[in-house]
Amino acid sequence: MLHTLSPQSLLLAQTLVRMNTISANSNLELIDFAQSHLAALGVKSRITYNAERTKANLFATLGEGKPAGVIVSGHTDTVPWDGQDWSVDPLSAVVQNERLYGRGSADMKSFIAIALSNAKRFLESDAPFAVHFAFSYEEEIGCFGVKELIADMRDAGIKPVACIVGEPTSMVPAIAHKGVYRYKCCVRGKEAHSSLTPKSVNAIEMAARVIGKVRDMAEGFERSEARYEGFDVPFSTASVGQFHGGIADNVVPRDAEFRYEFRDLPTADAGKMQAEVVAYAGSLEPAMKKVAPDTGFSFETICEIPSFLGAADNPITKLAQRLAGEERTTLVAFGTEAGLFKNAGIPTVVCGPGSIEQAHQPDEYVSLEQLARCELFMERLASTPSIG
Repeated sequence: MLHTLSPQSLLLAQTLVRMNTISANSNLELIDFAQSHLAALGVKSRITYNAERTKANLFATLGEGKPAGVIVSGHTDTVPWDGQDWSVDPLSAVVQNERLYGRGSADMKSFIAIALSNAKRFLESDAPFAVHFAFSYEEEIGCFGVKELIADMRDAGIKPVACIVGEPTSMVPAIAHKGVYRYKCCVRGKEAHSSLTPKSVNAIEMAARVIGKVRDMAEGFERSEARYEGFDVPFSTASVGQFHGGIADNVVPRDAEFRYEFRDLPTADAGKMQAEVVAYAGSLEPAMKKVAPDTGFSFETICEIPSFLGAADNPITKLAQRLAGEERTTLVAFGTEAGLFKNAGIPTVVCGPGSIEQAHQPDEYVSLEQLARCELFMERLASTPSIG
């Protein structure tokens, strides 16, 4: 018999989707809502803020005093929808054709909503472990919030034994994903009239040489890197996403800037990739400085989302398979907070409703069937006798 999604879970999912928490905005409306929902059940929440106190994480324990805990993790921010061709209001949370539409419906407010809907069930559970809710900010732009959440959890002496990150995997447990490392490179050259190029340092041309290095590295990964089968692209990738420079055709440009990223396999080392780019840029600087001593390159880290590598035989993976009713595991191409939890010493798996193919798209949606499967997953978690 198929599980039917409860009206409460659907209503909560619609409520969260209707909150505009794109990463550029505050997420406090959602955090305050979740905190109040839990407080009504007698659950206290730990809140950690960003420096401006405009955004926050929430961490709450359901089953205080139990010797172990499983984290149920989700991010509260969404990507924007500017320029996308939607047929419905992105904040409408309308249900049509057995689908819930709206920004964040798949990625990943519905998972958070179903967790909240089952809070009372977790509180009343006889399971020998607590359930921790971990809801973060700014995952979409670099997993910044969860780093503060994990640090606060560590400072408080909270030691969960496992973590389930509810990103959209169609309820198939995912045990690996690539990392995402983004950087900005600023080039300072020396301007001159374009008829006097020997007296100048062309920032665009110097930037182009480093961009060529990034491209050479990308071709090297594709040509030579050991494959990690199961990924859509089974090798690491590198690409340049933005470039800015120049003010006029007859002015040798003083400044240029570009942004690039590495998506490294769990078996690769993004730190070494970035060090190779920095070293190559450094090799160009002596010739630049002969013309003008203040020329050169500077680098800024935009985001560092570590790759994630779990294991098919890990108890949390096996548990997620049982709860989801799935024999399979999968790998996903997108980045999540899983690597940060794993690097904090917490065995982790990624499993949630919906598909990444709908996430970030116009008319983003999650099917009610997927939400029902997620709700059953939560109900089974509340009644499971052990994690192992």
